Amino acid sequence: MAFDLKTILGRVAAAVIFLAPSLAAQAQVAAGPGTWSGNQTWAADTVNGGNLTGYFYWPASQPTVAGKRALVLVLHGCTQTAAGDVIDKSADHGFNWKAMGDRYGAVILAPNATGNVYGNHCWDYAAASHNRTAGHDAILLDLVRRFVADPQYAIDPNQVYVAGLSSGGGESMVLGCMAPDIFAGIGINAGPPPGTTTAQIGYVPWGYDASTASSNCKTLAGGNAGKFASQIASVVWGTADYTVAQAYGPMDAAAMRGVYGGTFTQGASVAVPTGGSSIPYTDGNGKLRTTEITVSGMAHAWPAGGGGQNGHYVDATTINYPSFVMDFWFKNNLRVASTPAPAMTSCSASVSGSSVTIAGAATDAAGAVSSYRVLLHGSTAVDDAQAGSGAGFSKQYAHLGNGYYIGSVTASDNGTGLTSGACNLAQFLIGPVPAIQPPTGLAVAAASSSSISLSWNSVNGASGYNVYRNGARVTAPALASTTYTDTGLSAATSYSYQASAIDSAALESALSAAVSGTTKAAWSCSANFASNYAHVLAGRAHDSGGFAFANGSNQNMGLDNVFYTTMLAQTSAGYYVIGSCP
Repeated sequence: MAFDLKTILGRVAAAVIFLAPSLAAQAQVAAGPGTWSGNQTWAADTVNGGNLTGYFYWPASQPTVAGKRALVLVLHGCTQTAAGDVIDKSADHGFNWKAMGDRYGAVILAPNATGNVYGNHCWDYAAASHNRTAGHDAILLDLVRRFVADPQYAIDPNQVYVAGLSSGGGESMVLGCMAPDIFAGIGINAGPPPGTTTAQIGYVPWGYDASTASSNCKTLAGGNAGKFASQIASVVWGTADYTVAQAYGPMDAAAMRGVYGGTFTQGASVAVPTGGSSIPYTDGNGKLRTTEITVSGMAHAWPAGGGGQNGHYVDATTINYPSFVMDFWFKNNLRVASTPAPAMTSCSASVSGSSVTIAGAATDAAGAVSSYRVLLHGSTAVDDAQAGSGAGFSKQYAHLGNGYYIGSVTASDNGTGLTSGACNLAQFLIGPVPAIQPPTGLAVAAASSSSISLSWNSVNGASGYNVYRNGARVTAPALASTTYTDTGLSAATSYSYQASAIDSAALESALSAAVSGTTKAAWSCSANFASNYAHVLAGRAHDSGGFAFANGSNQNMGLDNVFYTTMLAQTSAGYYVIGSCP
């Protein structure tokens, strides 16, 4: 945050600086950029062709359960794409998952179906042979493993979920059945159950019932069937869905109860705003295991709720299913303690002479806050892990050295072992304004897919410089030069930077004005203009019925011969679209 020096000089000595809770800079787990990533390229699909591409959302907010993030895999339906229908766009919020990522501090994955399964870019829920080593099942499980294994995302393996629409709903059920050891919860939206064919989408075949689906599900699980004991499932469908048989909805839920085992009690129907009703089922231990939601008047669509896309099989006029299913998963997860960490509600710094009084307040669902921790960075460092306890605290720190300070407050519950996200204190000043000035001319000099290089003007009297990314210092010790390259960043992601100067007495200046930098996409687009026949020969397109179709996007390019020519742009590995690079 940049300070106006005249304002600082004119303020009273006892100025009170207050900042509402911020969870981004010095949180218990790394804060993400809070934006959808650019188009990513993940694993190769040797069965259906091409590479798995898509997007992920890494929130700046902190996780709400067990101090680690949940991971949600979201699968689009046939004819849909992650970019066109699932993720947030300028016009709408797509499937409306970003808001849930922010609310629960969860990472959201939105991949595109590889190949051109069933001629409509579907997920291969109806495959004759499902397994963990090939096809859509394998590349999706690989995608989940990539994120769970990467420590920067802080994913809790006990909080991994999957949900999808239509073929994505069927594939969600397949994954939940095949890998109950990986998925703690599933969300099936108008998804045909395992063992049905694409020809049976609109009707339940004779002799197929919930016990058939349950048996198929257990077969998919194999040796992991024991993990069904701690899995939960939600199913949703519309009362005007005439694409996927509505009878599959309650059948899916009954099939999951069948694999979970034991006896179940049906609860009273509960209204779901707006236009939905949910029937809960509890097991013999009184645990809620499945919910069956019917959405009045909804056709074949993903119920995104207000703000979501309203078209192309997404309905923004009915219930907000992401909100419902996340609440269901988080409240009823059987693999992790559901007690949330304490939450900071306020923090402030009040300066008087060479002293500052830090105050803070927090809520704690498990009881009372056991301890508050105060961190101050400046000419006099403070790390006080016992600043107070209870609903709030206030503590004075005296005889601080002159200069600017930044800091944060966190709250911990010793009983649960959980710590809140950080409430960041605005930068404050002890004593007179340092003679050292903040750097000017901070600018992004270059960017790659994983780094951003910065430069700034030198400051008279400076012995070094610090750089801050999204409010958190990333340089230690201070830099001697006026350049810095920030590495290990996510592709196609924006970051905010500020810089400060350090004088010979180790006093730090105010922070400079902020600049924004964005990393490049992991893939560099290239375009080729050639005949459709040449595109097919080169592997950029494929022939179907005498017509050429672009690999990945499956756009119709016209007749497959040397007389029809097309410009094809490769926007990611194995993915081509008609036209030039953006």
